Amino acid sequence: MPRPFDVTTETSAGVADVVAAFSAQEYWLARLAAYGGDSMTLDSLVVDDDGGIVVRTTQDLRQEMLPGAIGRLLPGDTAITRTESWRPATDGQVHGEFTIAARGVPSSGAGTMVLQPVPAGSRLRVRGSLEVRIPIMGGRIERYVADLIAREVPQMQQFTASWIAGEA
Repeated sequence: MPRPFDVTTETSAGVADVVAAFSAQEYWLARLAAYGGDSMTLDSLVVDDDGGIVVRTTQDLRQEMLPGAIGRLLPGDTAITRTESWRPATDGQVHGEFTIAARGVPSSGAGTMVLQPVPAGSRLRVRGSLEVRIPIMGGRIERYVADLIAREVPQMQQFTASWIAGEA
């Protein structure tokens, strides 16, 4: 059964600045280095003339990167591919969608993102669900990943604000 998640976070960076960062290859390389080291790669970054952004990354999930029982359960060549697409909206917000696909594990995830202006900067809301179709352990892995997303979304938006300010 898919596990839903819903994460909201605010940063001091404005919507236009965040979108400009999301459009820059340098930003993605810095973010991936900060959050994945050599286990994450930037597969593609496409910025359309109309302001749309599509970014795809892959993370190699080596067994030693995961908690004990989960790491032992997954094959050694497990990799997670994330695709995010962003498009500007007429109301000052930016809307996005994401997908998560895994190689080596019967699992998937998808959801939506909304980046909106607030008086002190911007607010990002990420809503989605993920499903790991492994008998007995699937729910445990889903819970682990949902908790990880809940921690990482605010951290990555803080990283974005710091990168924009020239501090990252």
